[in-house]
This record gives sequence, structure tokens and C-alpha cells, in this order.
Amino acid sequence: MSKHGKVLVAMSGGIDSTVSAMMLHEQGYEVVGITMKTWDYANSGGGKKETGCCSLDSINDARQVAVTMGFHHFIVDIRDEFGDHVIDNFVDEYLAGRTPNPCVLCNTHIKWNSLLKRADALDCEFIATGHYAQIAEREGRRYVTKGKDDRKDQSYVLWGLSQECLHRSHFPLGPYTKPEVRQMAYDWGYHELSKKGESFEICFVPDNDYRGFLKRRVDGLEERVAGGNFISESGEVLGQHAGYPFYTIGQRKGLGIALGEPMYVTEIRPDSNTVVLGSVQSLLRNGMTVGQVNSMKYPTVPVDGEFLTQIRYNDPGTLARVTRSQGDQVDVEFMANVRGVAPGQSAVLYEGDDVVGGGLIYASARKV
Repeated sequence: MSKHGKVLVAMSGGIDSTVSAMMLHEQGYEVVGITMKTWDYANSGGGKKETGCCSLDSINDARQVAVTMGFHHFIVDIRDEFGDHVIDNFVDEYLAGRTPNPCVLCNTHIKWNSLLKRADALDCEFIATGHYAQIAEREGRRYVTKGKDDRKDQSYVLWGLSQECLHRSHFPLGPYTKPEVRQMAYDWGYHELSKKGESFEICFVPDNDYRGFLKRRVDGLEERVAGGNFISESGEVLGQHAGYPFYTIGQRKGLGIALGEPMYVTEIRPDSNTVVLGSVQSLLRNGMTVGQVNSMKYPTVPVDGEFLTQIRYNDPGTLARVTRSQGDQVDVEFMANVRGVAPGQSAVLYEGDDVVGGGLIYASARKV
């Protein structure tokens, strides 16, 4: 019998999940490895060689670690589940003029649900991933708190996890930095793995070209959205664009239009296939409405509270006051103007290093 119980570890074949599995194994857990096939690059239409968490090489790497360490390993095909929720949402959000974060949706609705379902089937009490974050507890509630490594912290993408998920989850890498994790892999004899690079791409967009992905995914999209207008903040037509789904809030490069001064995408209007351009000052906002809020540290997000609010990954955050709006929505008023608030992205509220909660930025950001 294991010392600490049985844990199902999500193994992508990369260094982080591999070291997580080895750490738990060394600590006395009965480890079961699982690799989830979420996407088939052969169907993506891109030209890049299959790499990353879904590739055959990565699956084989994960299995080899399990064989070497002496624990069971399973491969689970969740492409249908992943595609229905994550990829369809990704496409729908761009077609609605918003900028999605598929990693958040995957964590909230696909990865953890799939892990818990398989954990129950395999009699595993816990699940574990290689995220750089930690879990704390307050009055019986579990919540995510930042990992030790500020440069690798992934608490931002975990705001949607439920209490059920958090009570069964382990993040072994939370107390460590990336260099420390690399050193552990090296010390365990995985010299090549310790040097393995990292991918910052969306897993189902291997060439990092989301516009090309949308064109391949939606038949006739280019023809449907071509010929829309770039307009100024005052409504003046500045030129034509390639189609509103191919632009994001805050974008400056790749507009294909020269206006004599730097111009940025400040608004996307899908109903009229219009993209609004303005100066960098036009990107500033003093507030936003956040919906689908998941309260993590407290039973509900405290109203009239002030929290450091992060609106994108690696954003340093801005102090903001939070008030109740309606239903599962809150209004957020920034203490300092914030640049490039993008509907569809996540907003995460922090109290120190602790995740108070998070939600999706709705389209009603208020202009300064």
C-alpha cells in the first residue's frame, strides 16, 4: 500500500509533468500516469511538424518515464471532448469579435473533468499536474496561490477550478523554480529532458498562426468577412481590412495600413465588420465588467473590495475596486488607467499571492 495514497498524474512528456510524477513517486504516492490526446496536428492543416503535448514523441516520452519508474501509464483520447468545447469556443469567440484564452477553458471544462473521471475509474484519490502554482486552504475552502517562480507562475489560468477539483489536486512544482526543476531532472538522470525547450503556442495552433487556423476551420470565412472598413474613433473611414476576426484589441503590427502614426485596434464590431483604430491613449480603460465569475478564496467575491487585477498572462496587475453588478457579474474600477482590456480574456483578482476569483472580461469595458 502506498504511503500517501494513489494519484493520477497528467503527463505530457515534457519536463514539468515528468518531474511532477517523479517527485510524487519519490514521496511515496502510488503514481498512475495519464497522457491525454487532445488534438491531431495532421488535421490542423498547418505546415509545422507535429510537436508538443499531443505528438507521438511526447506520448512515448511520457510512457518511457512510467516504465523506468515502474508505474502504470494510460493514453486517453479526448479529441472529441476537447474539440467540442475548446476549439469550437475558440472559433466562436473570434467570430464574435472577442479574444479567447483556450488554456483557461481547457483547464476549467476539459482537463480537470477528464482527469477526475479517469481518477475515479482507476480508484485514484488525487490528481496532479505540472503547473507552477500552489494550493492553500482557508476555513475549509481551497484556493490557488502563486507559485514560487514569478516568471513561471500559472495561477492566472487556474481561476476557474471548482472546490471539488482543488480538494483533489496537487501541484508538486509550486514551491520550486524552473531552474530547480531542470536540476532535478538532470539529477535523476534525464539529461536531455533537463534541456528540453518550452512551447508558448496554443496546442492546436502549432504554427502559432491563429488567423490561418480560423481560415482552415471555417469554410469561406475569408470571403464572408473581407472588405470591411477600418475606421477612426470619430467614424472616419481609414481603409479596408482583411476581416474583423483576424484582429485583436491592442494590435498594432500587421494591420496592412499606413497612416503616418502608430495606430492600434481599439474596438471590434462584428455586426458591421468594422475595426476601430486609435492612438495608444485610446486603448486606456478605467473599468470593465467581468462575468462567469468563480469565487475561489471566499464563498463569494467580496464586494467593495480592492484587489490586484490581472487582465492577461504575465500582466503585473493593477489595483482595482470590485463591486457587484448582476448575476455572476462584477464591475471592476481600476485605480489607474489600464491599456488594452480585451473582451474574452480572463480577469483574475489577487489578494497578495492568493487568487480570490476570476472571470471572463465582457464587452462593456468603459473608455476613459
